[in-house]
Amino acid sequence: MRKLWSLMFSDLNLDGSAPVRARPNVGEWGPVNVISTAQKKRLRVWTSAIFTVALVVVVLLGRYFYRLLMGL
Repeated sequence: MRKLWSLMFSDLNLDGSAPVRARPNVGEWGPVNVISTAQKKRLRVWTSAIFTVALVVVVLLGRYFYRLLMGL
């Protein structure tokens, strides 16, 4: 019962004990200059794609130089 009571009437300050420099600026309707969930999803896709392309480039360059050094 005590746990339920503390959950119902807990502190609604979501910043908690975070340092001031780590807290987002809060406007009238919520945080300001914080990216949306859709932007985060797009960024995850772009990051995965760029990582995959970079990995392929590194592997192909390694294969090219290996074949070049082995005289194949």
